[in-house]
Amino acid sequence: MVSAMKKVCGFVLFWIAVGMTIMFFIESSILSICLIVFCLVLAYNLFCSK
Repeated sequence: MVSAMKKVCGFVLFWIAVGMTIMFFIESSILSICLIVFCLVLAYNLFCSK
């Protein structure tokens, strides 16, 4: 069980780093906010769906 949790944490940290890299290149703050809201809604739907 701990090994699976380490893999999930590693996966999450990897994608956080990818997202931070993408945000580094996006200079428009409105586009950045829209992208963040879209990702949060998508993550909520994926996490809470049965």
